[in-house]
This record gives sequence, C-alpha cells and structure tokens, in this order.
Amino acid sequence: MNKRRRLTGTVKSNKMDKTVIVDVTRTFQHPLYHKVVRSVKSFKAHDEIGCNIGDKVVIVESAPFSKTVTWMVEKVVKIEIRQESLEAVEEAIIKAEELQAELEAEKIEETDQAIEDLEEEGFEEVAEIIEESIDEELEEVEEMIEDEEGAA
Repeated sequence: MNKRRRLTGTVKSNKMDKTVIVDVTRTFQHPLYHKVVRSVKSFKAHDEIGCNIGDKVVIVESAPFSKTVTWMVEKVVKIEIRQESLEAVEEAIIKAEELQAELEAEKIEETDQAIEDLEEEGFEEVAEIIEESIDEELEEVEEMIEDEEGAA
C-alpha cells in the first residue's frame, strides 16, 4: 500500500457532479484541560463510485482534481439506508402494482376476445362456461381488494 493519507468519514452531501463532501470526525484529549474533544472537518472528495448521503467511506489523498478537491473516494465501508430510499422503494412498488393492473386488464381483454371468437365458431356452451368462471374469479378478487382496503 502507498503512503498516501487515508481518512474515514461519512458523506454529508452528494449534490455536486462526481464530488461529495465527507465529514471526518476526530476525537482527542485537550492538552490543557484533559477533556475529550470531538472535532469535525469536511473534505471535498472526487467520487467515481456514486456514494449517497450517510455512507461511510474511506477517502485518500490525491493530485488535485480542482481548486478545492484534493481527495478521492477509495471505497465505501458501509452503505446507509435512508428514509428517502424507503420512500423511493414504496413508489416503485406502487408503479409495479399499476403495471400489474394494466397487464391484468390486457389479459381480460384478450380473454373476452377469445370468448367472442369461440361464440362465432359455434362453441357457445364452452364460451358461457369460461365466462362464468371468469366472473367468479373477478368477484373473489374484488372481495379481496375490499378486505385489504377495509383493513388499511
């Protein structure tokens, strides 16, 4: 390993393009009062990995990337799961449910078309049996939806 300094801290901001602000916390004993003091210093670091706020990262000294950026993110030690991430997951679940509903609607349309084709070909009895079973399944699904909405 090379002799470059390495510091461990948490990502405070990632709003810049390929640059993050990392807070490095240092604890030491005050030389005169002997009280434990905690100091926090912020470093701007070049980020090719794509860190998120709250991640614990190791930054390493490097040649200057710009006037204020002379550190680089070496690796992510711990990934932070934040509340915003959970909200994004909930939104994705809602979108997935909407897509599922659209697919089911398309399947229903295809089934209705198949029933009409059967009736045109002279298989009215088979078409009626299929239509009755589909109606029963739809009623069960509607009851399940009502139960879930009532529970929520």
